[in-house]
Amino acid sequence: MTVTQFIELDLHEDLLAALSDKGFERPTAIQAEAIPAAMAGLDVLGSAPTGTGKTAAYLLPVLQHLLDFPRKKSGPPRVLIVTPTRELAMQVAEQAKQLADHTHLDIATITGCVAYMNHAQVFSENQDIVVATTGRLLQYIKEENFDCRAVETLILDEADRMLDMGFAQDVEQIAAETRRRKQTLLFSATLEGNAVKDFAERLLNDPVEIDASPSRAQKIVQWYYRADDLTHKTALLCHLLKQPEVSKTIVFVRKRGRLHELVGWLRDAGIPSCYLEGELVQAKRNEAIKRMSDGRMNVLVATDVAARGLDIEDISHVINFDLPATADVYLHRIGRTARTGRKGCAISLAEAHDHLLLGKISRYLNEPLKARTIDELRPTTRAPAEKMSGKPSKKVLAKRKEKKEQAQTKDKIKVRLRDKKNIGKRRAPKAAPDATSATKPESEV
Repeated sequence: MTVTQFIELDLHEDLLAALSDKGFERPTAIQAEAIPAAMAGLDVLGSAPTGTGKTAAYLLPVLQHLLDFPRKKSGPPRVLIVTPTRELAMQVAEQAKQLADHTHLDIATITGCVAYMNHAQVFSENQDIVVATTGRLLQYIKEENFDCRAVETLILDEADRMLDMGFAQDVEQIAAETRRRKQTLLFSATLEGNAVKDFAERLLNDPVEIDASPSRAQKIVQWYYRADDLTHKTALLCHLLKQPEVSKTIVFVRKRGRLHELVGWLRDAGIPSCYLEGELVQAKRNEAIKRMSDGRMNVLVATDVAARGLDIEDISHVINFDLPATADVYLHRIGRTARTGRKGCAISLAEAHDHLLLGKISRYLNEPLKARTIDELRPTTRAPAEKMSGKPSKKVLAKRKEKKEQAQTKDKIKVRLRDKKNIGKRRAPKAAPDATSATKPESEV
């Protein structure tokens, strides 16, 4: 049966009220499939791109379980959610608080860059749900400050990123500490390749596999502008950010050095911005996100630390000032817009050396990125030749074919090891046989 409204999912009236407060009536694809399976107590291996509502897909079932089976007295957390980054942990906790707004349930976070004294309440007070990052959580487990014995449901969010960041062993250790649990939910942006599935096989028990991935980058309009050089690219960016339809934007760069330069260039152009990068202290990260969320700032310049897990409402545009190293990161970047069914726009600024990457991205998305121009900022250099698009030329293809044919037709002659060792060595001429020895009389033999 196809679920079209949240009311069909038999959710508690308090949860339906919270969904109504947020203006949500219809579940997304991942929610419609994952919520019934999780509410039935099954392990779930779920996949859906960022922005498709997978956080609510695992929060609603566990909130429903806590309301259906309240405990008689306070105690340690019953639900543990593990995320790869502090930003994602805080966002998940905030969404959990919003969905539990009409209930008595308590939600807390445990993340790095937060003093121990600020986490003390997690250990001393009742908590129903704890959202944590791996490093700090393991530290508290080893110090016996965090009690895993009451955890009934373990949720692993952004599992593919945890593997990319090298957290597999930490997560498996956390899973071992919560071995009394009854359910495990694992969510990932993608199930491509064997890494996530092999990881899930070790942690999940006969899971329901749900792949709710819609066509890549749907509802996101994408194009690119050719730039002659860095100065031209900066002028293009400033022009775009001043357009009335560009209301709230994330501008992505590759490196921290370029980020700080760009923030200065935008300031000189009269465009205020905030920024987000890996070395920024947690308080300043929180402040940058808050300024964007409440509308005090409309431009966020960020490295790829913000490419995944960052959920800021109403991002109208994502601009790739620097193209990412891989097409997969490109997809995560543009996923910051067009979230929860809205439409969005992704624009890339490409210099000549970026055209190989443009080709890779187009093939990954299975659709071409179209070029656009701004009349007063047209590029003065010629577009890269066809060979720069990432496709091998006819000459290269012909050479490859010729080499392949030669390899197939070449006779493979078996060479003895002793002959191979003696190649190039001078050999003494063989002595001629003694003629007299061949004619010796039988009596002398």
